[in-house]
Amino acid sequence: MEKATRNLPSMPAEMAALLADRGPADGNARERILAAAYDLFSRHGIQAVGIEAVIARAGIARMTLYRHFKSKDELALAFLEQREELWTKAWLQAEVESRASDPGERLLAIFEVFDKWFRADGFEGCSFINVLLETADPASRLGLASASYLARIRSFLQSLASEAGIDDAEGFARKWHILMKGSIIAAGEGDRDAALRAREIGALLLHEATPPAA
Repeated sequence: MEKATRNLPSMPAEMAALLADRGPADGNARERILAAAYDLFSRHGIQAVGIEAVIARAGIARMTLYRHFKSKDELALAFLEQREELWTKAWLQAEVESRASDPGERLLAIFEVFDKWFRADGFEGCSFINVLLETADPASRLGLASASYLARIRSFLQSLASEAGIDDAEGFARKWHILMKGSIIAAGEGDRDAALRAREIGALLLHEATPPAA
């Protein structure tokens, strides 16, 4: 039976495996719709993908889609929620935590994880950034949701900074997040070494902000 990860070449292998673990898509219409939306929205953005494309990819009837999602915006919001679950938590955070135990090393490990992602075929960029930029009204549900998911990533960074003993953990997290987002944009421009460059800058920033050992 075909898994929910069909037609997801842009997804890192680890993330694709996480989506596959959710089970067969064929037996659950909602999961099939979400799998199709995840594929299309993550690779092409929300504005460029119409409902008809999602329906065709999921292999369901229009009425079936609207039975589970009242509008395209509701489907897009569900996609962003799933993106946080799979990309932010189950992939990025899990990968970072598995690579190091020291909070400072975990911060640097983010760019090691990004380096592998940037070099993957079909690199799709950050969906939260993409949706935020293509949303005409940043105060809309989609705009606010995208900003909220980005803020949660900063919260993760702030917790690492705090554990590392950095005084202004919030300010540091914002600087680190700028490095992360900038490297993603640079990778989208074609700089596959963007994560390595960002790591070099991050190491200097971390050294400056970390209190000296007793």
